[in-house]
Amino acid sequence: MATKKIAILTGGGDCPGLNAVIRAVTRTAILKYGYEVIGYKYGYRGLYKNDFIPLTLDTVSGILHKGGTILYSSNKDNLFDYAVEENGKIVKKDVSDVAVENLKKENVDVLVVIGGDGTLTSARDFARKGVKVIGIPKTIDNDLYSTDLTFGFYSAIDVATDALDRLHTTAESHHRIMILEVMGRNAGWIALYSGIAGSADVILIPEIPYSIEKVVEKVEQRKAQGKPFSIIVIAEGAKPKDGSVVISKIVEDSPDPVRLGGIGNKLASDLEKLIKSNEIRCTVLGHIQRGGNTSTFDRILSTRYGVAAVELIHQEKFGNMVCLKGDTITYDSLENVIGKTKNVDPNSELVQVARSIGISFGD
Repeated sequence: MATKKIAILTGGGDCPGLNAVIRAVTRTAILKYGYEVIGYKYGYRGLYKNDFIPLTLDTVSGILHKGGTILYSSNKDNLFDYAVEENGKIVKKDVSDVAVENLKKENVDVLVVIGGDGTLTSARDFARKGVKVIGIPKTIDNDLYSTDLTFGFYSAIDVATDALDRLHTTAESHHRIMILEVMGRNAGWIALYSGIAGSADVILIPEIPYSIEKVVEKVEQRKAQGKPFSIIVIAEGAKPKDGSVVISKIVEDSPDPVRLGGIGNKLASDLEKLIKSNEIRCTVLGHIQRGGNTSTFDRILSTRYGVAAVELIHQEKFGNMVCLKGDTITYDSLENVIGKTKNVDPNSELVQVARSIGISFGD
């Protein structure tokens, strides 16, 4: 049966480029194929509660550059393990059938899911239930399998690079050691890219456990070269060789309850015990990496992904996620994407590039 109506939802953390994708899907669906488009609000929660808005050319006008998502988002609503109240108690239940019925009730032919691993895992599970699904890869962490780049990543590294530029001037003025903690979960992509672009002296990433002595060695080496300050960028999931990741808190009602954070301050504390001649300051960039306007690169990538998603719908290639391979937009099965993480290869060309220009990875 020919597609007539599609629905879009955005799940997980907000990310620059979400609105650009929504816009591209909507405009392509309407202008090229004449599909009707709706958007479920607050991710899968909206699908469960049948809470949606019509998406028209007017709805998506003027949103290309804006961060966030006009459909809103949630990272706590897994409909296959959803918190509901029964007899005065909160219990977890599989309510996915309710969502499937809502799609049928609204005559939705295809569901476009924009998200990271958790959101796309549910998309895969809905595909197994017979829902026609197309996935679009979203995360600033750039750690999704099967695609070279996720949208939102370049916007995040632009923010991190700008922060490093600003820290550089104050570090040089005061001869301080400045540490910048960036996001990325268990992948070091943001730290690696921004560290190279932002002229960091040390880059610490989860894929290469560091030695505090090696970090000190780099700082002292710079002093001997007449550089009495240093810039360190550290990924939130980095850890010392003999230690573990630093967890900021546990969010019990989240599908992924572990929140990383605090390794930058730990590193500062550890360095203060070994380096007495410099003041050490740590800046945690946090959610600033997610906010603000979308970068030029991500506006274009998001638009490409959105158009490609609609093309997959037209070709009836359901159960797939759009991907970027080299400079080519392609796709891969959600079954193949889920449950795998794309990490930095410690022997990759980019890591070797960083080493060649004198950047230390603390190993």
